[in-house]
Amino acid sequence: MNFDFSDEQKQMRDEARKFLSEQCPPKAVREVLDGKAPYDKSLWKGLAEMGFLGVAIPEQFGGAGAGHLELCVIAEEMGRALAPVPFSSTVYLAAEAILIAGSDAQKQKWLPKIASGDAIGTLALFEGKGNPSPKAVKVTANGGVLNGVKKPVADGAIADFAVVAARTGSSGRESDISLFIVDLKGAGVEVKPLTNIDLTRGQAEITFKDAKAEPLGAAGEGWSVITQVLDRAAVLTAFEQVGGADRALEMGRDYALDRIAFGRPIGSFQAVKHMLADMYVSATLARSNCYYGAWALSTNAGELPEAAAAARISATQAFQHCAKNNIQVHGGMGFTWEFDCHMYYRRANAVALGLGSLSYWEDALIDRMRKKNAA
Repeated sequence: MNFDFSDEQKQMRDEARKFLSEQCPPKAVREVLDGKAPYDKSLWKGLAEMGFLGVAIPEQFGGAGAGHLELCVIAEEMGRALAPVPFSSTVYLAAEAILIAGSDAQKQKWLPKIASGDAIGTLALFEGKGNPSPKAVKVTANGGVLNGVKKPVADGAIADFAVVAARTGSSGRESDISLFIVDLKGAGVEVKPLTNIDLTRGQAEITFKDAKAEPLGAAGEGWSVITQVLDRAAVLTAFEQVGGADRALEMGRDYALDRIAFGRPIGSFQAVKHMLADMYVSATLARSNCYYGAWALSTNAGELPEAAAAARISATQAFQHCAKNNIQVHGGMGFTWEFDCHMYYRRANAVALGLGSLSYWEDALIDRMRKKNAA
């Protein structure tokens, strides 16, 4: 079985890398990190023009109709460049939720806007500390309106709409959770930006006070859809993390070859060699898990739940490991604001919590494997 990408997909990766290297240099990332803009609007427009926002959206809904393998390729390059745009919240979460559960009318309304870059979306799931769980959902839906608070919501301060998980029953079961689409610019919605370790990936607190909501999917099937969305997003985010891990490794390697200490490159010292070797191993193991996840995602295989969890775990560990060790290889310079090391460290830690903690996915993998073996 060949898990490698095709020549056409590799060509798309090369095009994406060239585009991002030109349009998203570290200087552009720093402008958002410094608070000069909430996100890079010109880059967002460029991604839409390149067709990257709608690469996995069917052609009848304004997308390129390529598929999830192509989206995995784009995701890796987005992570490598630390692209300061709401790509993951809009494409991995909001668009996937609509693709899974949306009616034809909802798909016709929102998916072309996402593909063209005219709409930014997000998934409003979390309500404070803790991992994804039906019991953690307290926002209520009644009579077509929502009440409650969601936080943190990825890119919530700049999003035009949100797919919101809300409680429609009181039995304490998964069937109590339903999904709704809410216009975040409408009445009854209050948005408050939150402080985040990575300012290029904004977070927000969203308060709903009798906010009008449109049902997404059948009532009581919200948690089933969320589980599917999180699994898909786990694979796609894992590719972002692998892209970031690879770039952090390259930065450390290049510095180790150029930096001279005691008359020789620091890369010739055994301690630095071991550090770089460990980074390479963790990034390579993560990539293998990501490729398996990409296959499962693109074929909608029954192994997707396990593959998604494995990819998420290994990629999270690899990105955090490589980002931290990259700073160590750079030594005292690596801790300074002027060097780019901290930007990868920020992103690694921010992304690690975006879909639930590492322990959440570790528990999920164990639970899914047990259930599969018992079947």
